[in-house]
Amino acid sequence: MPVESGSSASSRQAKQKRKSHSLSIRRTNSTEQERTGLQREMLEGQDSKLPLSLRSNLLDLFGQIEREFENLYIENIELRREIETLNDRLTAEGQTIDGGDLTKGALKAKASHSTSQLSQKLKTTYKASTSKIVSSFKATTSRAVCQLVKEYVGHRDGIWDLSVTRTQPVVLGTASADHSAMLWSIETGKCLLKYLGHAGSVNSIKFHPTEQMALTASGDQTAHIWRYTVQLPTPQPVADISVLYAGVCVCARVACLSLFSQQTPCDDDIDFSDKDEADGDGDGPSECPSIRVSSTTLRSHQGVVIAADWLVGGKQVVTASWDRAANLYDVETSELVHSLTGHDQELTHCCTHPTQRLVVTSSRDTTFRLWDFRDPSIHSVNVFQGHTDTVTSAVFTVGDNVVSGSDDRTVKVWDLKNMRSPIATIRTDSAVNRISVSVNQRIIALPHDNRQVRLFDMSGVRLARLPRSNRQGHRRMVCCSAWCEDNSSCNLFSCGFDRQAIGWNINIPALLQEK
Repeated sequence: MPVESGSSASSRQAKQKRKSHSLSIRRTNSTEQERTGLQREMLEGQDSKLPLSLRSNLLDLFGQIEREFENLYIENIELRREIETLNDRLTAEGQTIDGGDLTKGALKAKASHSTSQLSQKLKTTYKASTSKIVSSFKATTSRAVCQLVKEYVGHRDGIWDLSVTRTQPVVLGTASADHSAMLWSIETGKCLLKYLGHAGSVNSIKFHPTEQMALTASGDQTAHIWRYTVQLPTPQPVADISVLYAGVCVCARVACLSLFSQQTPCDDDIDFSDKDEADGDGDGPSECPSIRVSSTTLRSHQGVVIAADWLVGGKQVVTASWDRAANLYDVETSELVHSLTGHDQELTHCCTHPTQRLVVTSSRDTTFRLWDFRDPSIHSVNVFQGHTDTVTSAVFTVGDNVVSGSDDRTVKVWDLKNMRSPIATIRTDSAVNRISVSVNQRIIALPHDNRQVRLFDMSGVRLARLPRSNRQGHRRMVCCSAWCEDNSSCNLFSCGFDRQAIGWNINIPALLQEK
């Protein structure tokens, strides 16, 4: 009986495989139409909210997916057959390799590799989680505490600016779009004095460094200097505990009687939010004394005066206007000393250095300018183009730094000795309005359009965010912030277009500031 050679046997097996593969494909194609027809009949008989055309398209797509899986399955069978053929040839030569063992070895290698990767990921995750736990314990001991202390309600329109007096008595001043400026008792939150001398929106308020004088800028194209005299209310004495207990008992009895007797609602049933608004629009602030005539009126601008500030010493003031100019005035004579021109668009803010004759002005032309009046014979100016949108404010610090905020959602810290590039950049998620820097702690307070107030240090590290909810915090855009270093209860103030100013107590440990 003739014996077939290895090559002829392998060729015969390959032909049989190709033949079986072609038969399987034909069988698949022949039964596909029958199966599709049956499935379409089943679809027509089923209840579905999908249109018939959409259902048929889905059926076609699922059919294509099924054919792809069938082709892959057939290819897998052919590969296994080729492995068996190779094993037969190796067996004839005296060597045996099991395809299953090859597969197991490959799977084992892959499994070991994936196991090592998984263990590495677990180690990394464990280290990260433990570091987060440790950092959370550290943050517990050095966490910034920001607490709302007092709300100052009384303006009938949004509050643009606020400031704190530098001399005793320490009071809070606010400038509002309702054409008035108010002085408030920081401790009690009551209005002490109202200035009604402007015919337009009051956009800025600043206090004299040594005297009881205020400087306000207005939309009526003027800046006013007016003197004030206020007396802080005496603190209420602590009531006797026995008397307080008796009063509580009486209130409880009255509450029980009113609960069981069906009477009409009294004033105590009013919602607290409505009551706050009623208090703000009532006769409370109007009862405080008012001033209607200024001691000095500064007139030289041809547009809205958006900001004003005192130069060191208090003998001169600078004003910024929408007429693209800043003016320097003499307080005693009310005369215009210098007109600072050069900005291409409206000015938005001006600020003076606390110890030197330096002025910084910001503008909508995306720049801020540094004006130097230290040498009476030379008045130099430097232009800084560090932002891509309106520069809303630029302020000095006690040291040699300038901090600028912009509508481009960034705040930049600059060194006066080298103003080529900022030493720190803070990127936020909202436009930044009139910023302020704490003198003692060197903390930057950023009021935002999105009703938030955030605190950063001079290196750009975020320290805290003031709490805000439906019950506390600002409900509209926050326009300005101001620090008060001489008050223990409230050391930061903010105001916004929700017609209120808020006093905050900020306690940031030194350890957190160093970080």
